[in-house]
Amino acid sequence: AVMVEYRIRSYEGSDYEVVRDLFSHGMSEYVPSVCFHVLMRPWVLFVLICMFLSLLFSSKSLILPVLAITLTLALGRQFLGYCWNLYIDHCLKEDLCNIQKTYMEDPNCHFWVAESEDHVVGTVAAKPSDETQEELLLKRMSVRKDFRGIGIAKALSREVIAFARQRGYRSVILNTLMIQHEAQGMYKSVGFKKYTEFLLPTVYGRLINLTISRYRYDIP
Repeated sequence: AVMVEYRIRSYEGSDYEVVRDLFSHGMSEYVPSVCFHVLMRPWVLFVLICMFLSLLFSSKSLILPVLAITLTLALGRQFLGYCWNLYIDHCLKEDLCNIQKTYMEDPNCHFWVAESEDHVVGTVAAKPSDETQEELLLKRMSVRKDFRGIGIAKALSREVIAFARQRGYRSVILNTLMIQHEAQGMYKSVGFKKYTEFLLPTVYGRLINLTISRYRYDIP
């Protein structure tokens, strides 16, 4: 394993653009996983099979149904990518629009970055849960792809846990999508435990069965 030196520090105003870019690129990596997840839905497979067979029997040719399925998959990929980018844009216009105001002016919120060789390579944020005052919500965890697997995400998670402990919170909670397998494994290794899951509360979330898993770290 290659040893890489890094440090965790508080967010500064000069980090604004790189933090937003890091989040955008990190979330964009999940588009292929989302597409595969949707493709494996039984109703999607059923529609594709029916389309293929109907075109095959009506045209008496294999070329037309193959081209139609290929075009449908390509259009579906573009549509899902468009929807995913809308979600990314929503986040950039929400709490990541004014990071300083959202996370650094409230003593119960904070934003950290991981820095290596004067470059920001990871981020994480914390804010009180909307559901109870005893829980701190971990958000915006992202690590640059070429810096993963060396413990940066774990270090950022522990920074949030320490912050929660200092301020008297009883637990740290977070949400992950079912396609974020690596992230879930990392959180479990830190000590988080999944305690509930629910469908994304939107029409398309229910349509494609996109599940959100919620994890919690109880502070002794």
